[in-house]
Amino acid sequence: MLIGEYRHNLDSKKRLAIPAKLRKALGERAVLTRGLDACLFLYPDTEWSKLVEKVSLLPMGTSSTRSFARFILSGAVEVETDHLGRILIPDFLKTYAGLQKQVVIVGVHPRVELWDQTKWDRFKQKIEENADELGEKLGQLGAI
Repeated sequence: MLIGEYRHNLDSKKRLAIPAKLRKALGERAVLTRGLDACLFLYPDTEWSKLVEKVSLLPMGTSSTRSFARFILSGAVEVETDHLGRILIPDFLKTYAGLQKQVVIVGVHPRVELWDQTKWDRFKQKIEENADELGEKLGQLGAI
């Protein structure tokens, strides 16, 4: 299952070790793309196919739909783990997410998110401070 929070360093060759627990669920090949909130999304092949199918069904008549499809799909690259469980992060994705040396790997089923540690720590603090309010809103939607 893709859950949990892990901290790893990006090496000098832009490789990031994916924790063994997440690697198993991701499989040998996955898709890495631009994510929301200035992070990267890493999808198992099967979940990526589901997302692409949903995006392809969106009406292309609206600018926001076309823009979102371009945002997600044009930034996507297939990645494979090497024998040490590392993936290579292309320069344009590293730049987009502002990844420095320390990266936080977050399991958010059905995907993994890759965050610059400083950005993640700020984001996490913000959501922890607003957890009650978030719970209230989700309760109103019937989600919890």
